Amino acid sequence: MTLQTQAPAAGAYFEKAVEERAYGKVFWRIVPFLMLCYVVAYLDRVNVGFAKLQMSSELGLSEAAYGIGAGIFFIGYFLFEVPSNVILNRVGARVWIARIMITWGLISAAFMFTSSETAFYFLRFLLGIAEAGFFPGIILYLTSWYPAHRRAKIVATFMSAIPISAIFGNPLSGLIIDGFDGTHGLSGWQWMFLIEAVPAVLLGIVTFFYLDDRIGDAKWLTDEEKNVLTANINADNRAKASSPHGIVATMTDPRVWLMCLIYFCFVLGQYGLNFWMPTMVKASGVVGNLQIGLISAIPYICTFIAMLALGRSSDRLRERRWHLVIPALIAAGGFVAATMAGSTTVAIICLSLAAAGAISCAPLFWSLPTAFLAGTGAAAGIAWINSVGNLAGFLGPFMVGYLKDLTGSNSAGMYFLAAVLVIGAVAVLTVPAKSVNR
Repeated sequence: MTLQTQAPAAGAYFEKAVEERAYGKVFWRIVPFLMLCYVVAYLDRVNVGFAKLQMSSELGLSEAAYGIGAGIFFIGYFLFEVPSNVILNRVGARVWIARIMITWGLISAAFMFTSSETAFYFLRFLLGIAEAGFFPGIILYLTSWYPAHRRAKIVATFMSAIPISAIFGNPLSGLIIDGFDGTHGLSGWQWMFLIEAVPAVLLGIVTFFYLDDRIGDAKWLTDEEKNVLTANINADNRAKASSPHGIVATMTDPRVWLMCLIYFCFVLGQYGLNFWMPTMVKASGVVGNLQIGLISAIPYICTFIAMLALGRSSDRLRERRWHLVIPALIAAGGFVAATMAGSTTVAIICLSLAAAGAISCAPLFWSLPTAFLAGTGAAAGIAWINSVGNLAGFLGPFMVGYLKDLTGSNSAGMYFLAAVLVIGAVAVLTVPAKSVNR
């Protein structure tokens, strides 16, 4: 009797050990590399916020014109997101992500030749087309390696590339603009676009040779490890019994549209902050591009810590909704409080709360739709949610710029971002807990 009870226990312990070893290998093989790619992607997407400090005066851009240019990226992104992710699902992440990174790197470098408002709009639109599919493609790719109960921590770790990009990218951008200004007759912002585009092209080439499209292709896993990982993914997919099948069914599912609304609100708060952070820090009394970059990094250090802590907590407790609602409300409070700050120190504390709350919502959000989307529906659904949500990347910067031109102050824009985050938090509470808490 004792031997019979001990044998299954020993077998289960051995299988668990194999599983943990396999996930350890997967993590160190793909997650740091994908984070590096996203750091470069995010830097090339938002470094226009630093270019603005010098470029706007040289090109004669108004605050609203800058907001339109910063946001028009997301129109191209919206139009090509779903087709791009469907192609990735067919040809594999290795080929398609490599293509995305190389083309966006080349277009980002072309920004150094911007000479007018029209050229600025055109290149931002092209950059959106080039990058369309990268982020949802990575989210889809991770669902083929990690089951739902492990996904919040992994997505949060991957998306910690956002604050990492800002922590290192903001001072780097400021340093390049100050240090290279006037070199060979080019302005500092032109050198910034050129230098920061090079890693995207190089990493795109590396991606083609480094990534494996699926578990079965991974030569660095043993057959035993592959079997355990595949069994977990298959069990996870079977749990999604109510998943919509096909592109049309997915894009007409009410749950998908609710996800679009929620993500739209969170992305609006995130990009409204990201594109205007250097401007808000400068308005608080900080002088010099390098100093602005260093101070701007502080809120993102707080964000990095918050993202990892919330991701781990969400997976450990298998709770998704309140891990979104509370950070969103904290962010809203941070935006409102920032408008009342009487000093640089208080302003940075408030912006840190806003950044940590708003940006942490993004990785935690993806635990909701990936809990019920599977197969082709996942490829289309993730891309559709991300593309509709990222339209907020156009509206957010534009509205902050428009309200600043209208009122002469940043306050109205911050109130707008706070209100939208509250709407997103309320929308999260309409999602049935039992459908996502797993």
